[in-house]
Amino acid sequence: MKNYTDIIIIGAGLSGIGSACHLERKNPEKSYIIIEARDELGGTWSLFKYPGIRSDSDMYTFGFSFKTWDNPKSFADAPNILKYLNEAANEYNIKDKIRYQTKVVKANFDTYKKIWSISTKNKNNSEEIFYSRFLFSCTGYYNYDEGYTPNYNGINNFEGTVIHPQNWPEDLDYKGKKVVVIGSGATAVTIVPEMAEKTSEITMLQRSPTYVGAFPNNDKYAKFIKKYFPKKIAHKLIRFKNIFVQILFFQACKIWPMHMKKLLVNAAQKQLGDFPAKPHFEPNYNPWDQRFCVAPDGDLFKAIRNGKANVVTDKIDSLDKNGIKLSSGKKLEADIIISATGLKLLAFGGSKISIDNKDYNPSDAVTYKGLMLSGLPNCIFFAGYTNASWTLKSDLTSEYASRLFKLMDKKDYKYFVPQVKDKSMNISPLLNLNSTYINRASHLFPKQGSKLPWKLYQNYFLDYKMLRINKIKDKNLILN
Repeated sequence: MKNYTDIIIIGAGLSGIGSACHLERKNPEKSYIIIEARDELGGTWSLFKYPGIRSDSDMYTFGFSFKTWDNPKSFADAPNILKYLNEAANEYNIKDKIRYQTKVVKANFDTYKKIWSISTKNKNNSEEIFYSRFLFSCTGYYNYDEGYTPNYNGINNFEGTVIHPQNWPEDLDYKGKKVVVIGSGATAVTIVPEMAEKTSEITMLQRSPTYVGAFPNNDKYAKFIKKYFPKKIAHKLIRFKNIFVQILFFQACKIWPMHMKKLLVNAAQKQLGDFPAKPHFEPNYNPWDQRFCVAPDGDLFKAIRNGKANVVTDKIDSLDKNGIKLSSGKKLEADIIISATGLKLLAFGGSKISIDNKDYNPSDAVTYKGLMLSGLPNCIFFAGYTNASWTLKSDLTSEYASRLFKLMDKKDYKYFVPQVKDKSMNISPLLNLNSTYINRASHLFPKQGSKLPWKLYQNYFLDYKMLRINKIKDKNLILN
């Protein structure tokens, strides 16, 4: 069959490159191609160009389990993450298997032939169809074409420049300019201290605060471990340490929310000096009800403490020709306004999915072990944790896929599909955060159940047992 491979991987970002590397390591007998809509690999780390863009997860857990992180910095910037991804792609010889500038429009599964047909369009709008036995969806969870910008009252009156970080202009000159960054999430927390070195004024304007923690960018424990252990063993030890600490911190926030809230706000105050942590770093929700933000070496706090940056907690009334009017009556003058107001979420990269040419709606499905969807055959989707590094879960997903393929080859199975047997099981939203950008798009995503294997526990050790140790076959997974 023309254009046939065993597996089609959609997306050449962190998950797509990682899954291909795992196939080369664990299932070299499987043929595959990676279909990527953009003109280079890297996903998020290639797309975003705003100042200071970096990971807010440590690279020992954000990097791959099979490839050591050798840079002394725990929180890497985008160029170093791209370098790491390119090294992995070169080491496992996968670059020649990537089809760039090819966008997946539709994916249809033929239950009689047990084959996926993937309809694509290239940059010239030419259509091409690819075929495979299995499909890996590694598209991430947001729209690459545009971010989310609110409809600001009076935006057309503003005579300066308005930017969303997802569409950062490469020639932007902000030296000596007055800048307002709207938002309080990871993007704003990253941009503000980086731009503060050149701007005349920069203000982080937030409607409500976020928990921000200062973490050292050079892990002294990692340095010690690297000194006394071989590189690969050191990487595993540091990775385990960081996973364990992440889980302990998350659980502490859930078990003792008020105590952890007090600790986090007090820690912020210590970093800020005379600048008040309340109300600017005291959210009205409990820790980890929304995603936690990291300031490597306390860079955001340092910029505020040194007077290079400011934080204002207020609501926007309107924009006029030279700035922002706030609900409190105050005014923020600006030459540049950066709307770091989040992403537009998107399931399966926006492609249409069908089974025997009948539409399949992912939002009607329930996730199986956090990597398959009920009623969707021969498809594995890669999604990371909301409370830890994305790659931890995508790595486990690849390990599970490897075990599944080996079982299927041994038993000569051609087909797998999860089915919900317990119709009385309670169903709830997939993502366990109440962030605004998640709530806006909750209707797009599949659901989770109230018990295993349909429930997500967001816990690496529980998932490790389920995906790498427990038997593949169970009553909820049909194999034939």
